[in-house]
Amino acid sequence: MDHKDCGCTRRQVIRSLIGGSLLLPGILADLLAAEESRQTGLNPLAPRQPHFPAKAKRVILLYMTGGLSHVDSFDPKPKLFADHGKTITTHRGDRYLSRPKWDFKPRGKCGTEISELFSHIGECADDLCVIRSMKNDHNDHFEATLGIHTGSVTFARPSIGSWVSYGLGTENQNLPSFLVLAPKLPYAGGQVWGSDFLPAVHQGTRILPGSEPIPNVTRRTVSPELQEMELGLLDFFNRKHLARREGDPLLAARIKSFETAFGMQQEAPEAFDLSKESEATLKLYGLERGTAEGFAWQCLVARRLAERGVRFIELIDTGASNNWDAHGDLQTYLPLAKNVDQPIAGLLKDLKSRGMLEETLVVWTTEFGRTSFVDNPDKNGREHHSGVYSSWLAGGGVKGGISYGKSDDYGIEVASNLVHVHDFHATILHLLGLDHTKLTFRHAGRDFRLTDVHGRVIDDIIA
Repeated sequence: MDHKDCGCTRRQVIRSLIGGSLLLPGILADLLAAEESRQTGLNPLAPRQPHFPAKAKRVILLYMTGGLSHVDSFDPKPKLFADHGKTITTHRGDRYLSRPKWDFKPRGKCGTEISELFSHIGECADDLCVIRSMKNDHNDHFEATLGIHTGSVTFARPSIGSWVSYGLGTENQNLPSFLVLAPKLPYAGGQVWGSDFLPAVHQGTRILPGSEPIPNVTRRTVSPELQEMELGLLDFFNRKHLARREGDPLLAARIKSFETAFGMQQEAPEAFDLSKESEATLKLYGLERGTAEGFAWQCLVARRLAERGVRFIELIDTGASNNWDAHGDLQTYLPLAKNVDQPIAGLLKDLKSRGMLEETLVVWTTEFGRTSFVDNPDKNGREHHSGVYSSWLAGGGVKGGISYGKSDDYGIEVASNLVHVHDFHATILHLLGLDHTKLTFRHAGRDFRLTDVHGRVIDDIIA
């Protein structure tokens, strides 16, 4: 029977279910009380007020997997060009300096130098704050990937997206607060978007590019009203079950997932439907109509999710192989850059044209950089290097058209204004109105936070 034709309210259905049964009369009161709780109860994803007025409402994190070379992208080194082939002594022994494989030139009115590898992103230089003094704590992919996402290279910890969800909730209850668009698993796998000891409702939801980004999202009941009634009854028994288990967070998250899934059936298909996007918009991103994969698709979907109130959106370009880990040949960067360069520029321009960039913090990073020296003068690749690398921020209250921090003449060590991963995280949270020292969660007898006991806000880059 179609619920639209029965003229029933949820409360009437509950009464009808009890009226025809031999169950104890007290269940009626319990069911009706559960209905009130559903309408007025606390929601772990309800929007929360930040600690202080925020400059940004949401984050789009662009993560380049594999350790992209800073001296070939966002950190120009004229002396490295000049001294190519010379021998230097490093902590790894005697090595040969290796010049950047792409030329740099000033971009935008600000004159920030960016390499030819990212010519499209270079067009947006006036909106970028390029940080050239980043430092991570580990030279291996797995640990460094955890570091840039969770602040810890030694233990599993909640992802920054989970912390943001925990701190701010979401503006749209019909979509998850933390979405990850990842065609393949990166190093460290699902720990990259895991919630660890935070309530599981805050972990990231992975979206796979393709014709069905979210599997099984299509409703199977004859009407949404009937499905809502079924879920309401299921929710009552679920919460009775939960109450006997002392609020098990995994069970609570599973219950919340039913509610979110119901909302997603209403909104997610439209959010991922690009058919109404104009030809001009598709061209801006470099996306062919009908295509449902590639970084251009990810970037355009990210803008649509941001419009719909998703709090934290992460885009991961590749997986744990065929990525920016160029040990043998840096020319493998060409197809990787082609995949992301125009889409990222398109995203920045699109957000700006819609008036969204001011309240959307766009973060671009990788897990570490690469050495400016090699062990063989004929070698075309580079090794891992966490001592210094580059990241950038745009929008969301960040000063545009600037660079912050410096590496030394060869891009080996931080020369000024070191920005540790903890500082990076503290600044992102600050732009969202969150004090990183106060965003804590009690676990195993102590208060944990994203930045552990470290971190400082980089005030000089905040507008």
